Amino acid sequence: MSSVPSTMKAVVCDKTGGPEVLRYTEDHPVPKLGDSDVLIKNKYGGINYIDTYFRTGLYPAPSWPLCLGQEGVGIVAALGGSNTFGLKEGDEVVWMKMGLTALSLVKEAYEVKKGDTILMHAAAGGVGLLMGQFLKDLGAVAIGTASTKEKCDLAKEHGYTHVINYKENPDWVAEVKKIAPDGVDCVFDAVGKTTWEGSLEAVKRKGSVIYFGNASGPVPPLNIALLAKKNTKIMRATVNQYIVTREELEFYTKLLFSYLKDGKLKVNIHKIYDLRDVQQAHKDLEGRLTTGKLLLKTS
Repeated sequence: MSSVPSTMKAVVCDKTGGPEVLRYTEDHPVPKLGDSDVLIKNKYGGINYIDTYFRTGLYPAPSWPLCLGQEGVGIVAALGGSNTFGLKEGDEVVWMKMGLTALSLVKEAYEVKKGDTILMHAAAGGVGLLMGQFLKDLGAVAIGTASTKEKCDLAKEHGYTHVINYKENPDWVAEVKKIAPDGVDCVFDAVGKTTWEGSLEAVKRKGSVIYFGNASGPVPPLNIALLAKKNTKIMRATVNQYIVTREELEFYTKLLFSYLKDGKLKVNIHKIYDLRDVQQAHKDLEGRLTTGKLLLKTS
C-alpha cells in the first residue's frame, strides 16, 4: 500500500447539469480501503447512459462530489484485507458497479425462446449491438430501431433480422406490424419517454414490454388500465437487482466470457476518449452521434 499515491485522476461532478459540470482533476483523493475492498489502477473505463442520469439529477447522487464510473479494466494496486476472493496485487481484472445488462434482459427480464419475435429500440447502441447477437444466438427474430442508415446497417451486421429507420419511417409501429402482424412477443425499451406508447402498441396480446432506461426522458406515470387492452405484462428492469448475490454475479460473468471466448460475441468500440475529453464523450452520447461502446483511457 505504500506505493499507492494519495491522489489520482478522476472525473467529478460538484452539482447536477449538462456535460459542462464534469470536472477533470488529477488530485482527487484515493479511496480508503475497507477489509473487503480492492483498489484498481484503471487502464480504461466504460461510459454508460446511466452516467448521464446521475450527472443530470434524474437519478439522485449518493453523495457530493460525485465521482462517475460504473465499470473498468485495470490492475489490482492494493488490497484492503483478506476477504477479497483470492485476488492479489498485480492481477489484471475487470470490475463493474452495475453491468451485464443485455444478458440479464434476455435471461430473466424476459426469457427469450427460439422463434420469439423481439423488438429492441436503439439497436445500434452499446447494449443494442450486444442484444442483437444474443437474440440471434437464442433463435429469435430480432427487430431493431435506429436513426440513420449507417446505424441500421451496423445493427444488421450484429444479428438483427430487420432494422427500422425511424427517421425515414416515423410510424415505426406500423413498420413493426408489417413484419409481425399480431405484434411482437417482447419489446425491450431503454429510450423511454418518446417510445413507451408505441412499445405498448407494438406488443402482441399477452406480450411483454421491458423498460430499462430513459434515454429520451423517463416514462410518465402509467395508467394501468392501458394494459387491459391486450393483457400486457410490463417491467421496469434494472441490472443491479439481477446481480445481487455472488452466485448471480458468477453466473452472468461466466456466461458473458464464454460468449467472448467462443467468438460468438463481437464488441463494437465506438471511440476511446482521453479522460480529459469526458465532456465531449457525454455530448456525443446524448447527441446520438455514437454506436457501440464508448471508453475512457484513464492511464
